Amino acid sequence: MALAESLRLVLAPPHPAGRPFIAGGAVAAVLGLLVGAWLFWLGLAFALFCLYFFRDPERVPPERDSAVLAPADGHVVSITTAVPPEELDLGDTPRWRVAIFLSVLDVHVNRAPVAGTVTRIAYRHGKFLSANLDKASTDNERNALAIRLDDGRDLAVVQIAGLIARRILCDVHEGGRVTAGGRFGIIRFGSRTDVYLPHGVVPTVAVGQTMIGGETVIAELGEPALDL
Repeated sequence: MALAESLRLVLAPPHPAGRPFIAGGAVAAVLGLLVGAWLFWLGLAFALFCLYFFRDPERVPPERDSAVLAPADGHVVSITTAVPPEELDLGDTPRWRVAIFLSVLDVHVNRAPVAGTVTRIAYRHGKFLSANLDKASTDNERNALAIRLDDGRDLAVVQIAGLIARRILCDVHEGGRVTAGGRFGIIRFGSRTDVYLPHGVVPTVAVGQTMIGGETVIAELGEPALDL
């Protein structure tokens, strides 16, 4: 069973964002048949790497509305309280933030942590520091989304470029709906994804823990706090 699961992950079809790269490697390999073996092997290796990197496996989210899901594969590098990116206008009160680092070997498709409405999307240009550094959350190039849950609470998820990442893709728009575990974008090559939980919601994962995007539960929403 474990072997079958591993094969399904490795052989998953690629995300559409990877098709130009895969095609480019394939073209180089074909040209290599005319130019030289070095180009053939280089093109083939690049195409195979892109097939692996851009793989987009199906995921099965838990069947309960209270679960906050990991937005990406990878491992947790930081759990701390922090203020969401100012461009999202979610206030200046710190809330729990879970940061997930994606190596080039992880699936890079991003998935919505919860179901809700996207109220704001804001892109910010910045640096390309190694994404496993804590300051990558504030200094690196990023794309931030604010999602309003059906009960009125807000959650933020941030796609962060890394040392070799140069392209963040987001496939949703302001006012659109997302489903828990549903795809909303991808970051090309090593990167990081942060989740700012709703106020009062506490993470249930630990630093170093491995995440499966769209399936691993990182927190439980519970009931919204009442304003007294």
